[in-house]
Amino acid sequence: MKRSAVVTAGTAGIGLETALGLAAAGFAVTVVGRNADRGARAVARIGATGPAHPARFLRADLASLDEVRSLADRIATDHAASGEPLAVLVNNVGAMFADPHEHDGIEASFVVNHLSPYLLTELLRPTLVASAPSRIVNVTSGAVALAKRAFDAVEPPGGYYGFHWYGRAKLANLAYTLDLAARLDGTGVTVFAADPGGAATDMTAGTMADPKIVSPGLRLLWPLVRRKFERSTSGPASVAARPSIVAATDEGLAGRTGVVIGAGARPVTPFRWATDHRVAEAVRRLSERHAPLTTA
Repeated sequence: MKRSAVVTAGTAGIGLETALGLAAAGFAVTVVGRNADRGARAVARIGATGPAHPARFLRADLASLDEVRSLADRIATDHAASGEPLAVLVNNVGAMFADPHEHDGIEASFVVNHLSPYLLTELLRPTLVASAPSRIVNVTSGAVALAKRAFDAVEPPGGYYGFHWYGRAKLANLAYTLDLAARLDGTGVTVFAADPGGAATDMTAGTMADPKIVSPGLRLLWPLVRRKFERSTSGPASVAARPSIVAATDEGLAGRTGVVIGAGARPVTPFRWATDHRVAEAVRRLSERHAPLTTA
């Protein structure tokens, strides 16, 4: 039976390379993005590899929670109608912003890096459970190590520094990922986090050059840190996609859940604060408040 995979932000960079890897593994791949021209090019590139099943593109602005809801409804409806299992969901979307701004009245970094993948996953849970065995892969980041761990509100205390706020949103999503793995244990749905390490992508090009994205305490050291970061993000996106592809396809992971696949495409120890049940509970309350599964 044909088994499908969905990759968000799948029209370029790490997302496209992930989609190519899943297509090569025999999945019918849906790539999600906001630009139809890039989507068409992505589908054509996947098609040029001679996949077992044709790829398709679905347009959605993943910074809009309303569009995430519509996307989830479209995917669930399509799978219910076709009877094809949704075997893999890869939440690859991510963004870092040098300056603060909002989407849907909520701080943008938290929306894109956590609330959007959280909402899509929760809305597709019934489809994924019905499709079991299935896998959820959430892309994480080493930036979680510099994140504030307060989740009483969307915005942490103190000033806005894009790199730290990005890391905090990724920490929220990593804590959610590990908590979700425990909650879905026994359903046939297994849950993974994948750390791509770094690659030259649209997100890393330019943003990291702005010292305002880090706190004043780190700013004096930022040229050194940035050079180290840029060396780590100079590799090809195809290498950075390996952790996501392994998490989605490796038979050696069958039956395992709550596993973080590191930049070397092997399981690694999760960042310890992401395993703290108090962090997970705070993130869950915050997520339910700002990204409800149903709207009035």
